[in-house]
Amino acid sequence: MQITPESSNFDEYLKESEVINYSHPLISKTVKELFNEEQSELEKVKVAYEFVRDQVSHSWDIQSNKVTCKASDVLKYKEGICYAKSNLLAALLRAINIPTGFCYQRLMLFDSPEGGYSLHALNGVYLKTLNRWVRLDARGNKQGVQAEFSVHEEKLAFNIREDLDEIDYPIIYTSPNEKTIATLDTNANALIMYTQNLPDRL
Repeated sequence: MQITPESSNFDEYLKESEVINYSHPLISKTVKELFNEEQSELEKVKVAYEFVRDQVSHSWDIQSNKVTCKASDVLKYKEGICYAKSNLLAALLRAINIPTGFCYQRLMLFDSPEGGYSLHALNGVYLKTLNRWVRLDARGNKQGVQAEFSVHEEKLAFNIREDLDEIDYPIIYTSPNEKTIATLDTNANALIMYTQNLPDRL
């Protein structure tokens, strides 16, 4: 699929915000631990991606009711749903001046349309050395889900099934979708939120 940035201004993909709060001391500390001058751009992106994918648990996978949103909180508690994890990956990469945006898919929530649908969040990252954007999904792997760092062939967490009304949205947005942030801000129990209150379309 052809992915398209919402803005041609890379500065829009480096902005700090209330939820992409990369100046927070905890994020600054982690940036120093993860990255060094010897790493290439690709190595830095891979390190950040695998850190968020593997070291931050998906709330549903661990059956936790904690809701996180701000990148610093996702890092502090080491858990969150895909909306939260994409905030953290964006913060880590923007902190080292790598443009990072937000991408979305509409997926079946469980195994059939009757179980409902939800928006799923992942990231778009601009690689200067390749002069192009790639999508990375740091949701977290489990049985049946195997996302990987790949710059040639996408290896995302989920394959879109258009016949089941799933959608792959092609835009790389500069900021997290307002519906996703509002969902995280207004829910107190991640498990109830996940099964009942996730937005299902952009």
